[in-house]
Amino acid sequence: MASIHHSVSVPSVPKLPNPNKVRPFSLNLPNPNGFSCSFSTYWSSRIRASSSSSSSSKVEEAGKPMSVDVLRSFIELNMGKWKGSFYQFDPYGNLLQEVSTKLSASSYGEDHLISLIQTLYIKQPSSSTSFSGYDDEPEWAEYKIKESNMFTVDKYQQIGFFLSERAYLLRYQTAGMLETVLRQGVLGEDDTGEESPKNLKLPSRRPSVVCESCLYSVLGDMRARAFHILDPKGIIEMLLIFLEERSDGLPSPLVDCSKEMTNRISPFLGKWKGHSVTKRSGVYGSTIAEHDTVVLLEMDDSGQLIQDVTSTSASDNVTSNVHWTGRQSENLVTFDGGYQWTLLPGGMYMGCPYDVSKSVAESKSFHLEFCWTETPQKRQRLVRTYDVQGLAVSSTYFSETKL
Repeated sequence: MASIHHSVSVPSVPKLPNPNKVRPFSLNLPNPNGFSCSFSTYWSSRIRASSSSSSSSKVEEAGKPMSVDVLRSFIELNMGKWKGSFYQFDPYGNLLQEVSTKLSASSYGEDHLISLIQTLYIKQPSSSTSFSGYDDEPEWAEYKIKESNMFTVDKYQQIGFFLSERAYLLRYQTAGMLETVLRQGVLGEDDTGEESPKNLKLPSRRPSVVCESCLYSVLGDMRARAFHILDPKGIIEMLLIFLEERSDGLPSPLVDCSKEMTNRISPFLGKWKGHSVTKRSGVYGSTIAEHDTVVLLEMDDSGQLIQDVTSTSASDNVTSNVHWTGRQSENLVTFDGGYQWTLLPGGMYMGCPYDVSKSVAESKSFHLEFCWTETPQKRQRLVRTYDVQGLAVSSTYFSETKL
């Protein structure tokens, strides 16, 4: 078995460049005006209003003993043996690569020293130099993921964790683990270490944003871990997804991309009613907002998509309305204001601004989104909101049912 001892590095998110001038990120909070005048203003106002209505006692309650319990719960949620597939998509939703993977997760230490230890196993293709009859058993490359502990999840990964909902978000500076999956899963022992191998798209060595969004299944012991990767200029570079189930057996594909429907927008059309919870980032993160939501997505006779979002605050019963219009081109939906959805197989989409650097240059906050419509009547969403310096300031979980 091949062994790879590189680890995922998780320092702070690097700077997003202005096309005309490199702008160092400041420590200012998000500008109320977002990249899309309606939607980002809506998000910023929700966070500000909820923050002001939350008493200081709530924040004080999230002290050190509670944070240790939160970390332990996060580790327990991830522990076990996982098998599944890793999928690479381009920004237009086209499948580039599919790789079988296994993951083993355990813990060590106690109290504030507890850590999550993970080892990823990547199925390698047959080598071009292998001899006939000697390659019946697949080779698995081993990758040691950097441990997650109290320090890393709070300071570096800026965790957004929803215990009851079984969902979380993490950030990374590099895509080292993801590059290794692609190199070992596509090239295997034929990898010569080239920076840009032929017929293989690798993540940038210095991505501006790498965000992991993880949703657990409402049907079984499965999960989807989605990664947004933005290049150094703040443009979406690729979308990566692990679909995994907790099992000791050999991995098998959980989504058959060859039989996927051609119209991927269909699962999201209609009226969805649900509830959202917004938390500050970090292991001490407290709940700062809860809303009842109604989302209506329709397509008119001309092919224009119209989405209306109604949100009512649980704290003061104030209702906000947001109106979107956009167009679908194959597997890409582009909304007015520069926000886009990439439609993926399995009832999923991943959303982000077309150009994050433009938002940063204009001192505007931005957000990333992952949606999983696991059944025709039930879906979950995660939204990660960033300030102008590229730091994750809040995370929001949605649970919605189709009416």
